[in-house]
Amino acid sequence: MPFYFIFAVIAVVISVFVIRTAKRNKEINQNGIETFAVVTRVKKNESVDSDGFVSVSTLFYVTYQTQDGQTVEAQLASGKSIDNRIGRAWDDDLHEGSRVRIKYLPAKPNYVIRLSED
Repeated sequence: MPFYFIFAVIAVVISVFVIRTAKRNKEINQNGIETFAVVTRVKKNESVDSDGFVSVSTLFYVTYQTQDGQTVEAQLASGKSIDNRIGRAWDDDLHEGSRVRIKYLPAKPNYVIRLSED
């Protein structure tokens, strides 16, 4: 019985995270401000599971200036661009110094979404 409870709690936590992210992405898509940012840091996280499988995730941090002149460093949300028009992996072309088009919410400037470069 405890296994099912733990599984249910994990499922609820994941569901809440996915729903919050989807709502935030929708809000930023509808009300966000477009600007350009520069990738200032790339952080690779490596983990090894009990079977020896190595998993690597990459976090990209960008710096940009808001409309009111504030300089912000934020983690670039992972996944496809918000408009899903990047034909390759969303981060294939990212490295320190890369210039990317983003969207952010003035009230939440630390959350940014990459836009395609069309």
